[in-house]
Amino acid sequence: MNPNSESAELGPALQSLIRRAEQALEHCLPSADHSPAELHLAMRYAVLGGGKRLRPLLVYAAAHALGEDGPALDAAACAVELIHAYSLVHDDLPAMDDDALRRGRPTCHVQFGEAMAILAGDALQALAFELLADDGAGTVAPAVRIAMLHTLGRACGAEGMAGGQALDLAAVGRPLSLLELEHMHACKTGALIRASVQLGALAAGAGDGRLKALDDYASAVGLAFQVRDDILDVEGESAVIGKTSGKDAAASKPTFPSIIGLDASRARLAELTDAALDALAPWDARAGLLRELARYSANRRS
Repeated sequence: MNPNSESAELGPALQSLIRRAEQALEHCLPSADHSPAELHLAMRYAVLGGGKRLRPLLVYAAAHALGEDGPALDAAACAVELIHAYSLVHDDLPAMDDDALRRGRPTCHVQFGEAMAILAGDALQALAFELLADDGAGTVAPAVRIAMLHTLGRACGAEGMAGGQALDLAAVGRPLSLLELEHMHACKTGALIRASVQLGALAAGAGDGRLKALDDYASAVGLAFQVRDDILDVEGESAVIGKTSGKDAAASKPTFPSIIGLDASRARLAELTDAALDALAPWDARAGLLRELARYSANRRS
């Protein structure tokens, strides 16, 4: 799979922001020419091997909706993508989801070994917080920067991604209600998507009222993204989606199609997309990128 194909469905403005994020990620990652070279190479492999870049795009798009486009957004965009990359590296490990394919390539532990993959994930997580904490340009007030650090920490901890993964592991082979499934994914997938929007909004100086509307939007998009993922696991082809299709069913993992069926999953996806767009109804055209990302999350092919 062409690494760039995952974002081919997006319009030119978002494509431009993907290029901005790619440049920022390339710049922030340690060089493979420096020791420990293999660790740095594994970190770069995990981050720069393609991907949708949805989370950095949400950072930029949220700030754009508030009229902000400054350099402070790059650190936040990189931070959420580094956290996302670390989570994928660890989720793919044999002790977790045991995946051999990610973004059309061997997973990090297949390429570099389990020990180096674990270290790469650890280092990516640490680098994410280092980027948010370091404001050399002095463009973000200290109180706002602390709020951003708190937002990211909460999103990837026991009440966010790590907690969601724990719920996911515990759910294998066990029937879940729709409410339980949605809570699990609100933690595992949705928390970092919500954090991405919040970080962009915080960097742009959003007040409480606008933060609430953006959080409603992000909560709906985060869950819609997972519903679409579950549908693609049933309908998608491995060469297109960049990972092993049918893996969830083979592992007896609860999914939206396995609990409510494909037709109801598609209906739920439409409901969530409408909810995301409704949250932005009072906003002007500057929220257009957020609207495009909501539609993309629901209709993507990979």
